[in-house]
Amino acid sequence: MALRTISDFKARLRGGGARSNLFEVNIGFPSLIGGPSGANNDITNFLVKSAALPASNVTPIDVNFRGRTLKVAGDRTFDTWTVTVLNDTNFELRSAFENWMNQINNVQTAEGLTDPTSYVAPAEVAQLDRDGSVLRRYKFYDIFPTNVSQIDVSYDTTDTIEEFTVEFQVQWWEALVGDSPAAGGTDIN
Repeated sequence: MALRTISDFKARLRGGGARSNLFEVNIGFPSLIGGPSGANNDITNFLVKSAALPASNVTPIDVNFRGRTLKVAGDRTFDTWTVTVLNDTNFELRSAFENWMNQINNVQTAEGLTDPTSYVAPAEVAQLDRDGSVLRRYKFYDIFPTNVSQIDVSYDTTDTIEEFTVEFQVQWWEALVGDSPAAGGTDIN
């Protein structure tokens, strides 16, 4: 058995490792709904505090045979995607997400858009390298919000900025190699 050293480990941790705080999120808004300040969708680059690179799931199918269970690969499923957003004083992103959900199902009339193509939009998470270039890009297709969380307010809370989460349903996603010289691997399509 080969001796494992810290030098072996360092040699395999290319680029010093990807940093979880170096990312960028872009969320599109459906054209019928509009986004924050009309076309100012780049605000998500700054106010989305956290997001996730997507999970990859293939659901197994259990097939029973003579007291044993055979696992067979089933269909691919896509988890709900959640982002955490910092709230600004004019509630620009929160208002945009609330409006999006209201267009899907109006809070007063329960009416809403019926054509899925009119209420879905694309989104993207880019994992950045320390020089700002993109290591890997995840593109989400046909997302729509299903939950805009509450914002807790309290006299006891000081020195904090309000934040809230938004949960999106995702039809599918793809992983793409970025433009960074350190980007390795291949696209997943």
